[in-house]
Amino acid sequence: MTDLLPSFSAPCLAVLQRFDAGRPRAPGAGQEVLFLSVSDGSERALTVSGRGADVSAAWQDAWAKWRQRQGGDAAVPRWVRADRVVQVHAGTWGQVRRLLAGTKTNYFALGIAWDEALTQACLPEELWAHACLYSGDINACVPNDVNLRAFSRARWGRETGWPQDDAAPLWLFQTKGVFVEGDGPVLTLDNEGVMDRIRRIGQPDAAMVAEAVQHSADFLARQVTPSGRWVYGWYPCFDRPVPSYNALRHASAAYSLLEAWDLTRQPAHLEAATRAIDHLCRELVHPVAVPAGEAPVAYLVDEEAEIKLGGNGVAILAIAKRIGLTGEPRHLDLIRPLAEGLLRMQDATTGAFVHVLTFPSLALKEAHRTVYYDGEAAFGLLKAHELTGDHRYLAAVGRAAEHFIQAQHWRSHDHWLAYALNELTRHAPQERYFRLGLKNVSRHLGFIRQRITAYPTLLELMMAARAMLDRMDSLGLEPLALDPGFDRQAFDLALHHRARHLFSGYCFPELAMFFRRPARICNTFFIRHYSFRVRIDDVQHCISGLVAYHQRFLSGAQAPSPSPGPAVWASP
Repeated sequence: MTDLLPSFSAPCLAVLQRFDAGRPRAPGAGQEVLFLSVSDGSERALTVSGRGADVSAAWQDAWAKWRQRQGGDAAVPRWVRADRVVQVHAGTWGQVRRLLAGTKTNYFALGIAWDEALTQACLPEELWAHACLYSGDINACVPNDVNLRAFSRARWGRETGWPQDDAAPLWLFQTKGVFVEGDGPVLTLDNEGVMDRIRRIGQPDAAMVAEAVQHSADFLARQVTPSGRWVYGWYPCFDRPVPSYNALRHASAAYSLLEAWDLTRQPAHLEAATRAIDHLCRELVHPVAVPAGEAPVAYLVDEEAEIKLGGNGVAILAIAKRIGLTGEPRHLDLIRPLAEGLLRMQDATTGAFVHVLTFPSLALKEAHRTVYYDGEAAFGLLKAHELTGDHRYLAAVGRAAEHFIQAQHWRSHDHWLAYALNELTRHAPQERYFRLGLKNVSRHLGFIRQRITAYPTLLELMMAARAMLDRMDSLGLEPLALDPGFDRQAFDLALHHRARHLFSGYCFPELAMFFRRPARICNTFFIRHYSFRVRIDDVQHCISGLVAYHQRFLSGAQAPSPSPGPAVWASP
């Protein structure tokens, strides 16, 4: 038997044997239980369980079962994950159901067994990747009986649903595991909060961030079709495309792909971003009729003939970013018409913007839809000012900033507002703008530290605020003098926490292997509580935050002090 085991068996066993020595065995079997999950990267992992008198015997049993399922002569697969059961707890369905109801969607990290010996049991990854605890409610794990029955038929050859009787027995178990990719090192899987069940990582370093940006930009580039339109996103549990579309996010995703290219310099990234921007300008931006003698006006027109304030803002950002990075004046002629469109959506007296118009009538559809549009519009106008030198656009942002101050816009803690204020203070370093920018983040630091989700826009918010703080430092302005509630040390701790925490939403192969088509979503970012959705704007926000983090802290500058924990990407 042992001569059929893969070469990495010894190092894997060496790590697995260190986990909780002397722990109680599975109560109904008196044996070690180990789950073995294997995948070639193209299909969902096959998971089998092995058991034996010790972990070595359980390992051998699991490999024998896997080879039997593969016909007895299978090559060593690309990805191998082994999870050793270290704790088992008996309970009832009523207890488990209440535990699920109190756990945010897809954050339940315990395996579930239907018998005491764990012969009919599954890992939490299997429950996540088959949407067995997902109904669309993002605030709680909701048992999905239809998906569990489909999963159980494939997994055990018999249909099993969630119990109907609260008194029905169930067993919860915890595992600790290892992962191996090809001839790579054995990686220890962590057991730390939301970083649970992926490889141990420390504070992100330059190589880790650059690699994540590279892979995520590769994903975005693959989503740009030959026409320049995006494949909008994927639901990876069953490899289903996201059916909707959003022209605003078309533009902002192209913008972030250009940010990534500034770091990666991969030709494919620039080429894909260019195709997306060309499609934007050719198919999604439309002129509108204006009286003779007035400046041309154009709008980004979204689904349902909607003109969104933020759409024009991010369209300007995408075009301007490409011009700034390449020096090529491609689509420069659209900057003014798009900016003029934004001016027409602003009240020149109050500085407030309206949010949604109907194309082509320009009738008001919604005065307010989302706070993000205001910051996107202001940021876009500032970039238009930078490219054209037209001071009307800068003046419009000044009026908008006064409105933001009066409306206490900082209460929304908007990352786009942070971008806009950072840019505005380059041109107009006035204390009231700095004060607004400080309040936008300082009253939010507790949430930023404690939020369980990856929440990528929080890193963007922190990085834009950090750039503004750097400007304040250069001008000799003391943050505490402008905002007594600002805590610089708490700010820095929260910023670096979010950079590391972002990787709780990264689809490492040890997680990707459980989904329907692992290669599609491996090594990019997802939104866990939306059934691990991978959408272009989800990836966009992660790229933007990480590129800024790399530029500010990891490009030859002193790296931040690492959080407690082992080295990045590797097991101890």
